Amino acid sequence: MDVLVTGGTGFVGANLVRELLKDGAQVRVLVRPRSHRRALEGCDVEFVEGDLLDAASLKRAVAGVSVVYHVAADYRLWAPDPNALYRANVEGTRQVLAAAAEAGAARVVYTSTVGALGIPKDGRPGTETTPVTLADMVGPYKRSKFLAERVAEEWAGRGLPVVIVNPSAPVGAWDVKPTPTGQMIVDFLKGKMFASLDTGLNLVHVRDVARGHLLAAERGKVGEKYVLGNQNLSLMEIFLMLGRLTGLRAPRFRIPYPVAWLAAASMEGWARVAGGEPRVPLTAVRMAKKRMYFDPSKAVRELGLPQTPVEEALKEAVDWFVARGYATLPARRSVA
Repeated sequence: MDVLVTGGTGFVGANLVRELLKDGAQVRVLVRPRSHRRALEGCDVEFVEGDLLDAASLKRAVAGVSVVYHVAADYRLWAPDPNALYRANVEGTRQVLAAAAEAGAARVVYTSTVGALGIPKDGRPGTETTPVTLADMVGPYKRSKFLAERVAEEWAGRGLPVVIVNPSAPVGAWDVKPTPTGQMIVDFLKGKMFASLDTGLNLVHVRDVARGHLLAAERGKVGEKYVLGNQNLSLMEIFLMLGRLTGLRAPRFRIPYPVAWLAAASMEGWARVAGGEPRVPLTAVRMAKKRMYFDPSKAVRELGLPQTPVEEALKEAVDWFVARGYATLPARRSVA
């Protein structure tokens, strides 16, 4: 067996599996017993059932593989029990890397996030070396990923050949759940995005993120971090781009931050009383106070990270969501 992918049923993981199969690799995927596998439909892979916190299942999963891609994470901006994110993202990473070390893996690629990186106060895009502390992290997800990145660095210092990749906001096909960015696109297609916030994201084609993982395994330096991103865009610019692709109208006004904060806090309060999840988590609004702009030039220069136009990535995402029934478009506005 060539490689193990944790989190292969997720958005980035499923696209990574497809890129590996395209290159002729034999792929093993760690899955939880009740995990849905829709994102891997049509993929010829070996499934090993287990859990990030189950050492015995991890030992079975890593046996005989040369490269481990640890993509799995609990990616929620709101959870009734925030400790669940720390268990999965921090302790789960510790367990996976320990198993990989014991099995003698030749290379490990750990999937972090740009959310664990620093953002300069002067408005410049963040890089892999922008100063940052745990106190800068907003919400349990970012804090848990920041701490998990420290675990990966610790194992690299102990001799495990770990390379860290920090994807920005990927878009494209196979966003089954979907992710918060994918849900934003679906909501736009459904006409639910009536306003925007004064914020911004770095968008990247999910296929480029997947290919960036392979390039990190091949060319990345042990212990180093690589931003897997592409274009920095304001939220309004993203909506205008989606409008050009679909013919739908982009939001025409901007919600003041305090109003968005109060609305999200109310939604979270109601979710805790009535059950379910808030439509807009307060963490998402707090994160939006800063523009999440990043510079991927290190990954482009050292890894050869592809830079597929973001508009193409958005078009593929729209096509996929429409084809799968997440949303519909009037025939005269079809982007297919």
